[in-house]
Amino acid sequence: MVFDDDDVRDRLDAATTVRVMRSALVAHHDGALRAPPRVRADLGAGDLVFTAGCLPAQGLFGFRAYDTFAGAEQLVAVWDAADGTLRALVHGAELGARRTGAIGALAVDAAAGPGPVRVGLVGTGTQAWAQLWAVRAVRPLEAVTVAARDLRRAEEFARRATAELGVAVRAVARVEDAVREHEVVIVATSSAVPVLEADWIAPGTHVTTVGPKTVSRHELPASLVDRAEVVLTDSLAQAGGYAEAHLFPTDRMVELGAVLARAATGRTGPDQITVFCSVGLAGTEVALAAALCEAPVR
Repeated sequence: MVFDDDDVRDRLDAATTVRVMRSALVAHHDGALRAPPRVRADLGAGDLVFTAGCLPAQGLFGFRAYDTFAGAEQLVAVWDAADGTLRALVHGAELGARRTGAIGALAVDAAAGPGPVRVGLVGTGTQAWAQLWAVRAVRPLEAVTVAARDLRRAEEFARRATAELGVAVRAVARVEDAVREHEVVIVATSSAVPVLEADWIAPGTHVTTVGPKTVSRHELPASLVDRAEVVLTDSLAQAGGYAEAHLFPTDRMVELGAVLARAATGRTGPDQITVFCSVGLAGTEVALAAALCEAPVR
């Protein structure tokens, strides 16, 4: 079966995607999802990157391929391990974005304080949208505020989210206004320099960083490293596989799957600052593409 972005939108809602990602993260912790670090093929102008995964219990394996130079469509392929038949090909950007959004939502559910949350969103791109799309499936949203470099883009995002997601979103001109007094802060930018100040993050806040997060390029301030008491990631192998060290040292990171499996603790106090470093657990795209084959058209 061959699927495109429209098929993904028609078949995978937020609740389904979050459920599949929860199962995949727990399976990875239990050793039932084999997910080696990404592999990069240097093509001169940039890399062709592969992430692979195997789900032995489901009899499936596959890979995702994407580039770093042309902005080409991503490709996910899934095979049946029993007979070697190709089960699915998924091309486009929507599957990966929804996968990342759902994992981010699970981090919110695992690490944010209990109950309804106020969400501050920095960024208005595909990843920011997917994070908001998914977090609705795990927590009631008391309020949502969005900020971007261009206020007009933030206003467009807010109008679209209100219309399509049924969430009242307020656009603001200053990042500080989207960060202060919010229990959850999601930063999804392409900025290589910090877009906020550490002292804007109040005790008890959960922060997700989706964009750059290495020592030389990071959207969060370095001083937040010292304030964060819990640092989660979806894959220690991926986090440790970057050419450059992460802003948040990997020896401080706890895998989200371990927290979801109740084998590790996340937040233990109401005033703790928690951070989720989204790096992309390999094999989760394979699990989601397999679920896409079974999902009905909505």
